Amino acid sequence: MPIIPREQPAPPAAQPGESQPMATSFGVDAQRYDQARPDYPDALVARILAGSPGTDVLDIGCGTGLAARQFQAAGCTVLGVEPDARMADFARARGLRVEVATFEAWEPGDRIFDAVIAAQSWHWVDPVAGAAKAAAVLRPGGRLAIFGHVYEPPVEVAEPFAAAYRRVAPDSPLSGQPARRPLELYAAGYEKFADQIRETEQFGDPEQWRFDWQQSYTRDQWLELLPTTGGLTRLRPDQLAEILDATGNAIDALGGSFTMDYTTLAATAVRAGTF
Repeated sequence: MPIIPREQPAPPAAQPGESQPMATSFGVDAQRYDQARPDYPDALVARILAGSPGTDVLDIGCGTGLAARQFQAAGCTVLGVEPDARMADFARARGLRVEVATFEAWEPGDRIFDAVIAAQSWHWVDPVAGAAKAAAVLRPGGRLAIFGHVYEPPVEVAEPFAAAYRRVAPDSPLSGQPARRPLELYAAGYEKFADQIRETEQFGDPEQWRFDWQQSYTRDQWLELLPTTGGLTRLRPDQLAEILDATGNAIDALGGSFTMDYTTLAATAVRAGTF
């Protein structure tokens, strides 16, 4: 997308503390976030579990529990760590155990996990401290899996959206981004995640996985999802309304719906060592 949502690898890292306000802005409407955001491919969940020694899962930046509930449905015991108390409360109300903290500050005690996942959240985590801490809470043979969706709407939708964003938020650093960006840009972000995992020297050689799929959106469905993305969660209501109007008009011109091409990318590695 032209505006970096929660799930995308971020642009060059902000200084410590700069990204935290956006990282904790998604809970402004946790229910909308949970209802509008898509699930993850079942094949991804199955592949993570097939390569893990057991079913105890730690979900870093679990949000409302979207990924966690998929792992629970697959038979896992899941603990979430989430910095936004509003998102954590929503996830708890749906049966997930959640501890409120950033991953860097979270205290695991003597708890050890079979898999550590980060679904659309790893770019909010300090990459050096995060990979080392993930290794520390994984049992030997446990799997770290960092994954997220890449999605770029059709140009007929993306360009009016980007133009409206530049108009209502010209001072935002996100206003200078192109309307659409190539998949290779996002893939490079996951290559960097893999390099950071490798640098800990506590994992086997990282792998990169890719899952391609599609989802259709009506006008209303897309306008429900857009306000949950990182570039829009902190706008004023009037700014948001102008962007949604422009985007809705573009979708109307396409007949009221469109099909989104999704790619879910993952960087994953197995904790080194023996049982």
